[in-house]
Amino acid sequence: MRLAKYLARAGVASRRRSEDIIRQGRVQINGQVTKQPQENVTDHDHITVDGKALKGFENKLYVLLNKPAGFISTVHDTHQRPTVMSLLGDLKARLYPVGRLDADSSGVLLMTNDGELAYRLTHPRYQVKKVYHAWVKGLPTKEALALFSKGLVIDGHKSAPAGIKLLKTAYNKRAALLEITLTEGKKRQVKNMCSAINHPVTELHRVNFGGLKAGNLEKGSYRFLTESEINKLYRMVGL
Repeated sequence: MRLAKYLARAGVASRRRSEDIIRQGRVQINGQVTKQPQENVTDHDHITVDGKALKGFENKLYVLLNKPAGFISTVHDTHQRPTVMSLLGDLKARLYPVGRLDADSSGVLLMTNDGELAYRLTHPRYQVKKVYHAWVKGLPTKEALALFSKGLVIDGHKSAPAGIKLLKTAYNKRAALLEITLTEGKKRQVKNMCSAINHPVTELHRVNFGGLKAGNLEKGSYRFLTESEINKLYRMVGL
């Protein structure tokens, strides 16, 4: 098995992050530093990360969090801001977020130690759908909304086409509620797309990630995925 995939399956980090860790020279195989994520390893190899030996593959856990605004979607924050990890209570497993939600955004966030699944769910090749509800300033025209289905040029790069629906308008506040469906997940993508049509986002909530919804899950609470939900995610990304 390739080293990056081995680290991901062992719960060190997602496969993409594991590749970075290896290239930084933080991994040793049988006492020798390697910077090659594609190097092949077996269960008979002694592998360490930052000097700590891997203890084999962890039990895979899959947690759906209904993230409230005000929390950073990372495991640690150098500025001591509250992270989503603080919402997991007494859950001792080493989990990490699949993708991100901005600190001021809310909604469904998958947490897992299954690095291979996390990698595929966030890779644009697998076209995993993410659905957002966004309140925006102003009342967008049909012509402006139609631009989403064609893709918008942001910072010199054209985004993938996105689904768009006008759900509600608040004429007295000059605001609109949009439902936006993406299959790619670039940083601040929804906010950047809405700004590109001159209707900046004032409130953002993710309602669906790969078919996972919060349902009756209260903000700040989490639940474990069902076996059926896990299997569906695996099929979605070809695992």
